[in-house]
Amino acid sequence: MRFDYEGCVDIIVTCRLGMERVVASYIAELDPNAKAVPAPDNFMGLVIVYGVRDKSVFAEEIRRRVPEAEKIYTVLTCSKADVNSIVDAVKSVVKNLISPSDSFAVRTTRRGTHSFTSIDVNVAVGATVKEMTNARVDLENPDKVIVIQIIKDYAYISIVPGSEFYKKMKPYKYPMHRIFNKLVVAHEPYLGPADAAYTFGTRIGREVQTYEVGELVVAPIGPVDAYSLYNFLRGLFEGIESRYEIQRKSYGREVVKTKVMVQDMYQFVRSRIGEPLIIFEPEGEPISRVSNEVAEFVMSSLKKGKRINIMIGAREGVPTSLFRYANFVLDVAPGIVISTEYALSSALIALTTILHEKLVEEKEQIA
Repeated sequence: MRFDYEGCVDIIVTCRLGMERVVASYIAELDPNAKAVPAPDNFMGLVIVYGVRDKSVFAEEIRRRVPEAEKIYTVLTCSKADVNSIVDAVKSVVKNLISPSDSFAVRTTRRGTHSFTSIDVNVAVGATVKEMTNARVDLENPDKVIVIQIIKDYAYISIVPGSEFYKKMKPYKYPMHRIFNKLVVAHEPYLGPADAAYTFGTRIGREVQTYEVGELVVAPIGPVDAYSLYNFLRGLFEGIESRYEIQRKSYGREVVKTKVMVQDMYQFVRSRIGEPLIIFEPEGEPISRVSNEVAEFVMSSLKKGKRINIMIGAREGVPTSLFRYANFVLDVAPGIVISTEYALSSALIALTTILHEKLVEEKEQIA
């Protein structure tokens, strides 16, 4: 739908691609006088709202009653789509909305063709706001965000709380991959028909790489069928590789690729006597019952630079004779038999739950 951007725009709404007409129809139902334009000029994921009596009140109404609306921006002012005009427009509204005690960031989205970039706008506006308000720039966790939506020849300015931009990582979260990098997981292979062994190998491979476990030791118990083990390992390496490639392309950091070794389970334990060892099996203590002891033990081991060994069973399970060499034998879900492909994830999530707060408190010592 074509739209004349020279007129007044009261609210800009973003949504999932393909949901524009749905969002616009719900917005129109809230106020018969409001005009909601879905995907103006085929700009997908966008709904333009104008003709609103009180745009702040109506924006809040959309926020409460239209869950399909992802972001709702009340337009404070607008300008021509050139850097100098945008800076002047921001000057006209920012003084009373950002104080010296605030931190802020600038986020610019351009739709259409322009002679400048979004970064050009961010830099120019950021420098001006900092000079005018003495506020601090914080690109990660700002108190306020100046949102600039450039649509063809016009720019629309909004100022919203930084809390409206959800982030996966926040200052009070500890990146658990740093801990999983330090783990050695001994996992009994799933050995059975060739196709089943391969399928389970793929799933477990993706699992260990998802958590970026530092080292995986495939630990059969005694002599095993070589062909089944071959198919399990084939699937394992394919699973690791496929997940690693996704992580490498999508993460904004270096990804640790899980190292794989093979060692008989008994010999694994024998070679690591005296090292921290935690076994996850249904015969163990409920992890909730010993959570404090486990957390203190793991934290102490990490501070001393020790590698922490985790053991996971499969069809046969970890032999009970090895329990006496473990510091802890833990059950993460009493009364539930967890299938092989979910056993490691369940164990690592349980460890995350009991460790996370302590890791945040002592992250300087662990990092």
